[in-house]
Amino acid sequence: MATPNLLAPEAPAAPPAPSPRRRRRGDGPAAGRYLAPAAILLLVVLAYPIYQLVVISFYDYGQAEAAGNAPLRFLGLANYAELLGSATFWTVLAKTVVFAAVCVVGSLVAGTGLAVLASKVRAVPRTLLFLAALGAWATPAVAGSYIWLFLFDADFGLVNEALASLGFGGMAGHSWTFGTTSAFGLVALEVIWCSFPFVLVTMYAGIRAVPSEVVEAATLDGAGAWRTTTSVLLPMVRPMLLIATVQSIIWDFKVFTQIYVMTSGGGVAGRNLVLNVYAYQQAFAGSRYGLGAAIGVVMTVLLLSVTGLYVRSQRAGLA
Repeated sequence: MATPNLLAPEAPAAPPAPSPRRRRRGDGPAAGRYLAPAAILLLVVLAYPIYQLVVISFYDYGQAEAAGNAPLRFLGLANYAELLGSATFWTVLAKTVVFAAVCVVGSLVAGTGLAVLASKVRAVPRTLLFLAALGAWATPAVAGSYIWLFLFDADFGLVNEALASLGFGGMAGHSWTFGTTSAFGLVALEVIWCSFPFVLVTMYAGIRAVPSEVVEAATLDGAGAWRTTTSVLLPMVRPMLLIATVQSIIWDFKVFTQIYVMTSGGGVAGRNLVLNVYAYQQAFAGSRYGLGAAIGVVMTVLLLSVTGLYVRSQRAGLA
């Protein structure tokens, strides 16, 4: 039996692997250099308009001041005090939150469901699905709004004719844009129709990035399609779902074109207002640019808060 050679030099110990946190910290300067051009461009494009928006919100700025026929009068926080003390503002804010929530949930459900479906069908139907979705996404907001108005027109709309032919006689001549609930529902459907393709593409990319071995293992363990989707796919594509959610919140919270076009500028007696349309009416229809700017500042703060929560959740997930 051979004896071990005690005088043989020991193999050098492998150097400790750098921690992920150290790697991220070392990559910080390089990442900053790559992001610097985009950051500078965003500052140039966004910083000055936001600065002007904030400045105008502190003044009594109307049509005469814009034309140079009257001097500017500094109001301080008076526009914000008037805005926050107005019952109309809080009513419109509540409508905006509910409307945006319906649109976000509808877009996420439709987009995620179709993304899961696209990952399971063959190439030809998947291609047709993506072509149809991208067609809806590429349709201009004004054109899409008028198409939906034509489909739901009270006198010549195809939807009312179809419902009447199915036995719903009361739907003949029904106006979908008169009542607040039906008008918001119609606009929400149009917004979901033109918004879900972004969720579809984003979630499909995330699902395709999931290793096939993980899905096969879940299938071998007896998990069905629903269990595989909810317990395997969705947890693994959570970052992509968060991105789609935040983007949808930002887009749907500041919807203007669809509401303005489909409800003829805000509906009867302004019943179908959202914050963007309310700001437009105050600033341009009412020639109160200072108050309209204050509404814009409040909306910006709310959306930045949502974005901050998203960034915080992402950093917590990476910690």
